[in-house]
Amino acid sequence: MRFLDLLRMSSTNLLRRKLRTVLTVLGVVIGTASIVVMVSLGLGLRKTTMDQIEQSGGLTTVNVYYYEYAVSSSGSSEEQTQRINDEVVEQMAQIPHVEVASPVLSTYVLVKQGAYEANFSIRGMTYEALQSLDIDVGEGQLPPDDGTLQFFYGNQTLTNFYNARTNQYYWDTMEAPDVDLMNDPVFVIFDMDAYSQSQYGGTDENGQRIAPPKKYIIPTAGIMAGTLDDYSDNSYNVLAEINALKAQLKKVFKNKAIPGQPTNSAGKPYKEFYYDEVYIRVDSMDHVSEVQQAIRDMGYETYSNAEWMEQTQNQMATIQLVLGGIGAVSLFVAAIGIANTMMMSIYERTKEIGIIKVLGCDLGDIRTMFLMEAGFIGFFGGLIGLILSFIISGVINLVAGEYYRGISYIPIWLVLVSMVFAVLVGMVAGFFPALRAMKLSPLAAIRNE
Repeated sequence: MRFLDLLRMSSTNLLRRKLRTVLTVLGVVIGTASIVVMVSLGLGLRKTTMDQIEQSGGLTTVNVYYYEYAVSSSGSSEEQTQRINDEVVEQMAQIPHVEVASPVLSTYVLVKQGAYEANFSIRGMTYEALQSLDIDVGEGQLPPDDGTLQFFYGNQTLTNFYNARTNQYYWDTMEAPDVDLMNDPVFVIFDMDAYSQSQYGGTDENGQRIAPPKKYIIPTAGIMAGTLDDYSDNSYNVLAEINALKAQLKKVFKNKAIPGQPTNSAGKPYKEFYYDEVYIRVDSMDHVSEVQQAIRDMGYETYSNAEWMEQTQNQMATIQLVLGGIGAVSLFVAAIGIANTMMMSIYERTKEIGIIKVLGCDLGDIRTMFLMEAGFIGFFGGLIGLILSFIISGVINLVAGEYYRGISYIPIWLVLVSMVFAVLVGMVAGFFPALRAMKLSPLAAIRNE
């Protein structure tokens, strides 16, 4: 029997019992939609987590920290003397697979413009490290490597400004402050201790009231792209080129200890800078653990997103498995429905099967015909189920969009796998009824009423 004849006979047989076929297909629709939506929720959660990790520095970034005090095995605090300086950073840069190694110099400042002011922690990094951050620049550019100190503001830094006259913050009014960082002068106070003492009537050793510290106009290099609601790892940061920041701090705190920098026993500052953090960029995620171990062997603490990524992936896989299992139950019930439909079809067409056998039809063709009918049910059920899945997924994303973006995600591979799976479920469910049809005795089948 030709394939087209089998195809025509299979479709005709299904159309004989339209209601039963529709109900059976409906079971596959519900099963397919359930498993696709459930898996899409797991995939969406995984994708959202990955996007958040990428916004938080990616999977090839290692942060190295120095803590002045460490807890010993006996529980007492003991001072660490192995600080991080430029020599140590250079040693880290020589570790295999390290692409970028930059010290991070942090200093607290007060930024003023008009009636508005804000406290910021300026993060100084090398020009190479600033470029490796993959920041989306909205206005201007990243701080240049020409020796001039310029600040680069995150897109959400405006929310830190408050009106000094009304003492209202952005979160009080939910209105963006009237601050233009790119076009209007920005005044910066670096000596926060002197500023605090001058504000509260502090006096020096001669009993004279401490005068307010000098304000410096620091140009704005650029502003990060995004609105006040778009968060990423550097949204609240103010960045600067580290060498220019060092020069400015030496100028401001000439012959004095720079805040955050250690001093000797006499209270005098060291000639070199020390850092609490180092930014490391590794060439591949596969080498992150290796680089981290090498840095730990040097005696420093490290952190990376890749450290807990494996654990997160295992958790996501477990969630997907559970969600997929819930959907698979519906598809299993649909498979039982297909098997039931095919068995009923055999009982109703016993005489027809006997006539076909007497006419010399190949047993394999009879099996193929019933498998095609079951496959048709799986195919159309899977197709309609997929359409329903996209609708449900769209509704879920629309409803949850205010809190989670793309919580339901259906990739192309899930579409293909679900279609193939639906057809296979149908054919597997119809396999044993097809075998029963093959084994029917022709004479007994013809005599059957």
